[in-house]
Amino acid sequence: MAQQSDVREILQYIPQFRGKVFFVLIEAGLLPEPAIAETLLDLAVLEDLGVKLVLGVLGGDLNDLYAWTLECEIMAARVTRPITDPAAVREVLEILGRGQSAIIDATATGPLDFPVVDFAKGIGVAKIIALLEEAILIDGEPVHAIRAADAEGLASRVTGAGAALLRAAAVACQRGVPRVHVLNGRRQGVLVDELFFNEGVGTMVHADSYRVIRELREEDIPELLGMIGRAVRRTKLVERTYEDIQSRLADFRVLTIDDNVVGCVALHEYPAEGCAEVACLHVKKSHAGRGYGVELVRYAEAMARERGIVRVFALTNRAAGFFNRRLSYSAARVEDLPVARRHQFEASGRDSLVFTRVLGGGAEIASPSHGAPA
Repeated sequence: MAQQSDVREILQYIPQFRGKVFFVLIEAGLLPEPAIAETLLDLAVLEDLGVKLVLGVLGGDLNDLYAWTLECEIMAARVTRPITDPAAVREVLEILGRGQSAIIDATATGPLDFPVVDFAKGIGVAKIIALLEEAILIDGEPVHAIRAADAEGLASRVTGAGAALLRAAAVACQRGVPRVHVLNGRRQGVLVDELFFNEGVGTMVHADSYRVIRELREEDIPELLGMIGRAVRRTKLVERTYEDIQSRLADFRVLTIDDNVVGCVALHEYPAEGCAEVACLHVKKSHAGRGYGVELVRYAEAMARERGIVRVFALTNRAAGFFNRRLSYSAARVEDLPVARRHQFEASGRDSLVFTRVLGGGAEIASPSHGAPA
């Protein structure tokens, strides 16, 4: 049974997917029937949610897969031309325009060959999703999100046909396809697990910013308050109101994955003392353990360096080991805090410990003015 957090994660994608064109390539002749059947059932749900579907048959019989789509109540129509025929684009757009899904013969091409990419661009895809027998593994492990620009450097660590797939996916993104997902088509349920969960289960090569740290926007404040509420209740974070955050909006940064906020940090400056506080550090429980907390702190430190600040400090009553061992912060005294911050701390009655770090000259992450895509 799906957990509540799973349901929330799924629901956040529905508005993003509605009206978008997904081009799904299936190695129908090589994949086990149960996996194909479950994929088609999941595609039927996507169709119900308003996703415009185009199915490309890479292997097997087009008529067989078409018959399966009807059994799964997908509103499919067969394209009369193969994917290599330039006129197929217009036919598919007509099918999509009348509210049907299209199924097309792609057996004359490889999964991400140039004719496939040309066709995908012609129909305006948001994603190419390839359900294949061959997965992409880097050093024997799946890596979910890879920037197209980084693919060539990683290809040497990919075994088998996966290296060629990774390069082809990167080229597709460089030619204008926003995202390419390469999935293990033998795994039942792989489509839902890939599309509706932030971290996914396959390999996604992307041209746009999948994971970024950006400035907090005013419309993000309710989501931020909801995200940190649990930590505030457990006295891990200082309580903040909408107005508190709104008044210091420029201090806050959020980590987003697929445009969904999953973490935050703030940098509060004390110019008279030449220092700044790393504050409001939080990562959603569902995304803990992936190094995002370190990434957020390093980002805040880079902001401080860019502003000429040489020392940062943090107050925490639960994450002493994190700041000390993971981030090389040193224990400090309450007396070392800026005067205004010390008075605020003493009035709060909290039992936080103080940690500080003197910043070196070298940047440890991308310049904050350019974001931090990963």
